[in-house]
Amino acid sequence: MDYARADDEALMKAYGTDGDMAAFDALYARHRNGLYRYLARSAGSREQADDLFQETWSRVVDARARYRPSEHARFSTWLLQIAHNLLIDSYRRHARTGTTVSDDDTLHQLRASEHEQPDQQLSQFQLRRRLQLAIEALPPDQRLTLLLKLEHDSSVDEIAVITGAPRETVRSRLRYATRRIREELGA
Repeated sequence: MDYARADDEALMKAYGTDGDMAAFDALYARHRNGLYRYLARSAGSREQADDLFQETWSRVVDARARYRPSEHARFSTWLLQIAHNLLIDSYRRHARTGTTVSDDDTLHQLRASEHEQPDQQLSQFQLRRRLQLAIEALPPDQRLTLLLKLEHDSSVDEIAVITGAPRETVRSRLRYATRRIREELGA
């Protein structure tokens, strides 16, 4: 099998039915960065994102034999659905215990490129930071929906599958999130 050219579903099938670890490695390499970015921006702390990242991949490994691609859900949609459900569970746990999630270490995602002038770096950093703060201020369901759209270019239908929300609810969340972001940024 040409792992670089194989689609995700074929790789997952090879891993799930044949135990092909190279297929899993190819899937992991393809999806680790996007999955981690989604979790890091949704979870609020690096430690929580790390835990959720590991748990998501653990669930993939556990469910490998049961994975069945469908015409409505690609592997990436299934993977993000697992991560989304874990995030929701995490939010619920934090709400029950009364703990809050800190966002102090999210600045590592916002580094300006080194070739820019210092004033450009500061301006770009400030803009990215304002955008991140505006996204973090959104209600959780709007934030998760917007991040799925921005980070993974997920369609409305894919987001509906991932979140378990009706299609029109997803559209509404995206519309409200976009409006709130524009208001926050003064755009």
